[in-house]
Formats: sequence, structure tokens, C-alpha cells
Amino acid sequence: MKEHVPGWLRVHLAALRALLVLTAVTGVIYPLVTTGVVQALFPGKAGGSLIERDGRSVGSALIGQSFTDAHGAPIRTYFQSRPSAAGAGYDPMSSGASNLGPEDVLDVLAVPGAKNAAGEPDTGRQSLLTKVCARSAAVGALEGVSGARPYCTGDGVGAVLKVFPAVGTPTRVVSANQACPAKPFIAGYQGVPVECAKPGEDLAAGRTVPVRGAARAVVPADAVTASGSGLDPHISVAYAELQAPRVAKERGIPLERVRRLITDNTTGRALGFMGEPGVNVLQLNLDLDGMGR
Repeated sequence: MKEHVPGWLRVHLAALRALLVLTAVTGVIYPLVTTGVVQALFPGKAGGSLIERDGRSVGSALIGQSFTDAHGAPIRTYFQSRPSAAGAGYDPMSSGASNLGPEDVLDVLAVPGAKNAAGEPDTGRQSLLTKVCARSAAVGALEGVSGARPYCTGDGVGAVLKVFPAVGTPTRVVSANQACPAKPFIAGYQGVPVECAKPGEDLAAGRTVPVRGAARAVVPADAVTASGSGLDPHISVAYAELQAPRVAKERGIPLERVRRLITDNTTGRALGFMGEPGVNVLQLNLDLDGMGR
């Protein structure tokens, strides 16, 4: 007489068989087939779009990198990439943005002599606005143009006031991002003298008032903000054109020749209408290095 398998066991055995079959199909067979097809049809892209020079890999066409010296200063003979918030910069294992939005305008000022939780000297925290202002000032100095922007002070921090009381007639106004003894970017607000900020003072009770100045931004937005992934290898055509005179001068080559290289390394809009044209910085710099070959 044939022994009957209990119903509950049959259900579990069927589930186990389904698990094994689906694991083999979706976890082994499908990845191997798709990988093999892609490797055969698009070997370069399947391998990470790596770029090689003189027999060694120098990077990927899909991931940006920095062109700075050992101290983090820009190498003047190269085009510079946009900022990156991925780890220490362009780290594929830490891809992502800063997650700071347009309302992040208040710095946490460093308190002289104080230490943080790790026992290291207190360095405070820059707001997104101050990071943008500082980057713009640095790019302006590097390229020999104005680094001024609306909502930025002349010393490269966010132009933000804290007004007390938060509601009603002001009796006290503080330039929140300018630590004493800095001179406030404006002398007064609604008839009240503006003070510099005292590091460590709690200004939370005040009303936050960003102040738009008359400056017109010359430095493009992508020169002062990171991409969503932190890995974008492209910069705008405007940012590349801004850097072209410096690179041409430092390398001693005609400016028009550098501009032709920018055009050669400019990609169009996705599908012809999405996004903006971009310039691949790594490929552009490699072409610069290869001009004398």
C-alpha cells in the first residue's frame, strides 16, 4: 500500500522546489545569459566604460574624478570637475547627494578652543548656502572672474540675518554666518545696527532673513553644487568655457584649440530633448594631454 505524504509536507516540498528552480533561473541562468549577451554586443559598456591610456586604466567615462594636487588645490593645467558629495569625492561606494535643501542657510559657527564629540577641534558646520558661496568665490579666484552671487557676503558665506524678536519691531539683528570680529555685510536692518555672530550663541529664537544682494552670478551653478549621485563626470558647456582661458594660458596653447576640444567632448541632450549638453571632464583632460603626441 502506497504511503501517503501529509498535505502540509507536500506544500512545503512544492515551495522548496519552486525556490530552487526560481533561484537557478533568476539568480544563475538569467544573469549569465544577459551578461554574456551584453559582453558580446557592448564589451566596453559592460566592463564599466573604462578609459585606458598607455596600457592602464585611468578612469571611467561614467564616473567623475577630481583633478587636484596632494593638498586638494586645483591643478591649473586641467579642467576642473563639479563638486561631489559622494564620500571624499566621486566614491562609487558612497554615491549620493548631501541631502541639504535650499532652506539650509544657517552655519554652525566653530567655537574657538572647543572640541567635538570625537575630541577633535570644533570646526562647526557650513550650510549649503555658505558652501555655494565659498565654492563660487574659489572658482572666481581661480578663473579670474567675479565669484559673487546673490545671497552671499563679500567674504564668501551666506548673507543671512537673525532678527529679534521673531515677530514685531526688530530690536536686535545678527549676521548669523559671520563670526565676530567679522564686519557684517550690511550696517543696519530696519534701522537696527547689525552685529557679528558670537560663536556658540543660540540664535534659534530669531527670525531667519536671507538677504538678496545686487550681485549677478558669473560662475555657473554646476561649478558650486554637486550632482544627485555625486558621480556625474560631466560639467556644463558654460563651466567648460569659463575654464578654457586658464587652461589655454597654463598650457601655452591657443584658446580656440582648447574650445575645439570642448566641442569635441560635448554630448547632446538625451534623446535629443532631455537635459542639457554636457562636457566629459576626464576625456577632455586626456585629449589635452594627448595634444603633444
